[in-house]
Amino acid sequence: MDPPEALSGQVGGVDQHATPTPVDVDTAVLLLGAGVTAATHPLLYVKLLIQVGHEPLPPSVGTTMFGRRVLYLPGFFSYARYIVKVDGKRGLFRGLSPRIVSSAVSTVVRSKVKQQVEFLFKRDGMQTSLRKVVQETSHEMIIQCLSRVATHPFHVMSVRCMAQFVGREVTYSGMFSCIVKIFKEEGFAGFYSGLIPHVVGEVLFLWCCNLLAHFINTYAVDESFSQASAVRSYTKFVMGIAVSVLTYPFMLVADLMAVNNCGLAAGLPPHSPVFKSWLHCWNHLSHKGHLFRGSSFFFRRVPVTSLPSIED
Repeated sequence: MDPPEALSGQVGGVDQHATPTPVDVDTAVLLLGAGVTAATHPLLYVKLLIQVGHEPLPPSVGTTMFGRRVLYLPGFFSYARYIVKVDGKRGLFRGLSPRIVSSAVSTVVRSKVKQQVEFLFKRDGMQTSLRKVVQETSHEMIIQCLSRVATHPFHVMSVRCMAQFVGREVTYSGMFSCIVKIFKEEGFAGFYSGLIPHVVGEVLFLWCCNLLAHFINTYAVDESFSQASAVRSYTKFVMGIAVSVLTYPFMLVADLMAVNNCGLAAGLPPHSPVFKSWLHCWNHLSHKGHLFRGSSFFFRRVPVTSLPSIED
C-alpha cells in the first residue's frame, strides 16, 4: 500500500497535468474575445463616427514633412476626449453589448462550422501546394461567410447604437429594443443591412491574402536565403495589412448601409444621402473621394474639395 505522501503526490500530479477540456478552452476563448472587444471598442466607436462623416471638431493648421501648411482633422485622442466631454467615460462604450454578443456567437459558430468542414472535406496529402492553398482558403471562406451571416444582426445593432451620437437620439437603447424596432420597422431584412459588401470584402481579403502569400513564398523567397523560413512566416501577416487597405472601402460601405435610412440623423439628409443600394453608396463615395474615410485615426487631412484657403 502506498504511503499517504505518495497518494497525495499522485493526485497532485494528475491535477497539475490535467488536460483542459474543450469546454474550458471555449470558455477561455470567449472571455478573451470579450476582453479584447471591450478594450478596442473606443477605437471602433471613433472610427464609426468618422466613417459616417461626423466631424464635430474644427480642423487645425499643421505642416507636412516638406513644410507645406495643411488642415488636419482631429485624431483619435481628440475625438475620444470630445465624446467623454459630451457623454462621460461610459459614452466611449456605447454599442458595446451587441459587439460582445457578436464576438461570442462568432467564436461558437466558427468552431462548430470548422469541425463540420474538416469532417466533410478530408485533406488530400497528395495534392499540390497551390491546390492545398485553394482548398484551405475555400474552407476559410465557408467558415467566414457563415459566421458573418450569424453575427451581422448584432453588427447592425452596434453600429446604429453608436451612430446615435450624431443626432443625439436614444432610439436604440438596448439589444431588446434594437431587435423590436428593427423587426417592426424594417422586417427581417433590416438585420442584414450592408451584409453583401461586408461578405464581398471579407471573401476578397481571404483569397487575395492567401494567394499572394503563397506566390511570394513560392516564387519570390529563395530557398538558399538563410532566413527564408522566417520571411515566409511573416509574409501572410504583411499581405494581410496590404490587402486590408484595398478592401477597406467594402467595410466602409457596409457600415454606411447599416445606418442608411434607418431613422437616425447619421443616415438621413442633410447628413447623408439615402442610398438605393450599396453600389449607389460606393459610387457616391467614389465621386466624393471618400472611399477611405475613417481608415486612419491620425494625420487626417481635410478633403481637398472642402479645403478652405489658409492665410499666413
